[in-house]
This record gives sequence, C-alpha cells and structure tokens, in this order.
Amino acid sequence: MITPKVPVALEGYPFIGLAALSAVIASLLDYDLAGILALLCTAFFLYFFRDPERITPDEEDVIVSPADGKVILVEKIFDDRFVNEHVYKVSIFMNIFNVHVNRMPLSGRVSAIKHEPGRFYSANTERGALENEYCAITVNTTSECRYAVVQVAGLVARRIVCWATKGDAFSRGQRFGLIRFGSRVDLYLPLKTQIEISPGQKVRAGETILGYLS
Repeated sequence: MITPKVPVALEGYPFIGLAALSAVIASLLDYDLAGILALLCTAFFLYFFRDPERITPDEEDVIVSPADGKVILVEKIFDDRFVNEHVYKVSIFMNIFNVHVNRMPLSGRVSAIKHEPGRFYSANTERGALENEYCAITVNTTSECRYAVVQVAGLVARRIVCWATKGDAFSRGQRFGLIRFGSRVDLYLPLKTQIEISPGQKVRAGETILGYLS
C-alpha cells in the first residue's frame, strides 16, 4: 500500500513537473504567451492535486466521507453488484475544483477489489453510475460489518487511482486513492447505519460525518 506525501498527491508530480519545465523552456526562448499559459497550468495542477491533512473524528462507529464534494444521492437499495444485500447508497460528486484524494470512511480490511473499464458519461447521472469505469473496494470492518466504496470515473475524469490491495488494513480517514479531473464516489452502507446527511450537502473527505453504525 502506497501512502502519498502531502500537500500534493504523488500522481500530480508528473503533471506539475512537465508544466513547470514547459514554463522554464518558454521563458528561455522568450515565448511569453506560452510561458504564461504553462505557469497557469502549473498553478492549476498544484491546486488540483493538493492533498491537505484532515482531522478525522475518533468517535466509535462513526462513518466519515470518502470524498470532498456534494452529496447527490441518499437512498435505500438492494445492491447486487458489490455486497449483495440491502444497503444505504450514498453518492458524492466531485467537481474539478474539489480535493480528489479519497479516504476510507470506516476502519477495516479490504476483502475484494474490482476494477472495471467502461464509458465516461457525466459522473452525476445514473447512466454514469451504471456504465462508467469504476473501481469498487469491499471492506470488512472490525465490528464485522461489510461495506463498499466505489470510485467512478466521469466525463472528464479518465484515470482512477487505487492504492489499496486485497488484504490491506485501513484506518478511518486514511487515503486509499484518487480520481483525476472530476468524478464520483458511491458508498454502500449497512442498513443499520444511522444516516446524518442529505442530498445537496457539501462534505469533506476524512472529516464530515456521514452517519454512525448503530
């Protein structure tokens, strides 16, 4: 398992480095406009791949958000794709300006990982949720519950990064991956969860409490 350095995610270094090198070369060649554009790209990549520290609540059985963004869905469903039981499905949409590093909502051990290729529809649509590329991580908690956290690619996002491997043990709020350039994270929680959020609410990965395992 790889833990990125802060305050910038490791996956951002190639983008930042290339943009900064382009700015230097353009400056040396007196290509002023190209240099300015390269500097703007460097600043954007630094901003996009930022990876700030978060203060994770330490209350027992608390569930924290796996992503920064806006809650777009909270509903009861029967999930036949990842955990095969009735669950609460919570969906969080990340726009291009959100922090894109994802964090574990609950402590536990990874029991399965499924990465499937797919389409690149807008991540905040039902079609995107069903047909886009995704990486699903199933986790068994220390209290013998099971949940799934699913990274979903979006219209602009074309690269899902997952640092977890089967058998890894994670703490609540620990980083497990990121998605580049706008995306979505779906969370499938046991029905005994006491949900504390609603659609439209803004959340922060590793900090915002989504609910409690009752």
